[in-house]
Amino acid sequence: MNKPRTTQSNTLVNTVSRRKFLAGAAATGAGLMFLPRTRLFGADAPNNRLNIAMIGAWGRASQHYNWLKHENIVAICDVDKNNLAKGLAEFPGAATYEDWRKCLDHKGLDAIICCTPDHTHAFITCWALNRGLHVFMEKPLAITVNEARTIRKKYLENKSKLATQAGTFRHAFPNVTRVRDMIQSGAVGNLKEVHAWGTSRWAVPSGYAPADGSPPAHLNYDLWLGPSPDHPYNPEYFKYSQKPGLGCQAYNKYWDFGMGYAGDWGSHVFDIAWNALDASLPSKIKAVSSEAYNPAITPLELSAMFTVPANSWRDEVRVVWHQGGKQPTVPAEWIDLEKFRNGALFKGDQGFLLADFDNRVLLPYGKNADLSYFTPKAKVDATPLIPSFFGEWTEACKNGNPANTSCNFDYGSNMIETLALGLAAFRAGSELTYDGSNGRITNNDAANAFLTKPYRSGWIMDA
Repeated sequence: MNKPRTTQSNTLVNTVSRRKFLAGAAATGAGLMFLPRTRLFGADAPNNRLNIAMIGAWGRASQHYNWLKHENIVAICDVDKNNLAKGLAEFPGAATYEDWRKCLDHKGLDAIICCTPDHTHAFITCWALNRGLHVFMEKPLAITVNEARTIRKKYLENKSKLATQAGTFRHAFPNVTRVRDMIQSGAVGNLKEVHAWGTSRWAVPSGYAPADGSPPAHLNYDLWLGPSPDHPYNPEYFKYSQKPGLGCQAYNKYWDFGMGYAGDWGSHVFDIAWNALDASLPSKIKAVSSEAYNPAITPLELSAMFTVPANSWRDEVRVVWHQGGKQPTVPAEWIDLEKFRNGALFKGDQGFLLADFDNRVLLPYGKNADLSYFTPKAKVDATPLIPSFFGEWTEACKNGNPANTSCNFDYGSNMIETLALGLAAFRAGSELTYDGSNGRITNNDAANAFLTKPYRSGWIMDA
């Protein structure tokens, strides 16, 4: 399929016999051209499926196999021939590619799903949008401020025709939506401060891995590096390549390949807070860490503080991202944040809301905090839950409403740009003021260099 298609239920087909249905259509002169394909043939009918290229065939991509079987996987791309074979075993008949640039020119494509290393995400996203393709991009959406802003620009140019979804799939967990409803209904009173944190830790190397042997015959290491600056081959970068969901932790701690924990779990956990705020880009950023800047390795321990401007329903708030064991001060001694190893804490003038992906606890604060100030949303007014994070995207690709995704590239790029600004402040070693309209640090001109990164010659992001 090459054009958006409207999808509706197949109730009519289920309740009217085929003969009566055809006769009725002919008699009224309505014609079948006005009936959406799904109504006639079912949601999984061949003519209603998307033609998708899967870029990155193993690791995280394997977690998508089941729902992708409801669409047409017509092309598979991976720099590792072994991974390519695994994808082809699931989707026999698909064309195969090593180079994603060539894969994007596969004839008849409607969309791509991308599960490649982090340092290629912004490049693949922009190239795909420039070619008129819907995009599902795994997290992190970008690894620098400039990459995030380039993606947002391309998305806004195409939002009326291309559906996008950043792969922060926990966004669809019911608790994330209910936390948003509670905060915006005044559950903590006037919101003052928000914290989000992830406590996992990893072993931190001292620098980029040194040369160690040659790439195996099944791996095109040059294409794996892609736009990244050159680094000699070392199997350390592929340490977890056979463990779906863990592969990124071997390479994304390095500046040239990722943004570390902020882009990894930060993409998920910070989303609990960001989803509730209706936030614009921060005006001030400060970062605190016990670690000195390492030009090769992103920080493990970090607290990044953002001043987020006021909007129509709340005042200016302070938003903090903690990683590597850093956590906020608890509002009561009996609260054990070890029970919320990845979570968020919303502080207001009437109370606190403590939440993770599945649980939430409301704590009134002060002698007069009797909850009389708070009226929960009626069930009929509650924000509808997302029935399927992946189905939300495929539906938006087909139904002519491409902006109807909860993690589109406007929302996703703003969130990842904010986290990337925290890393820029860490590198600068001082508080930064930021002009979000123009993407410039205004009080430290030298720190603007930290909004981007070097790329290999010949690689262009917006091509």
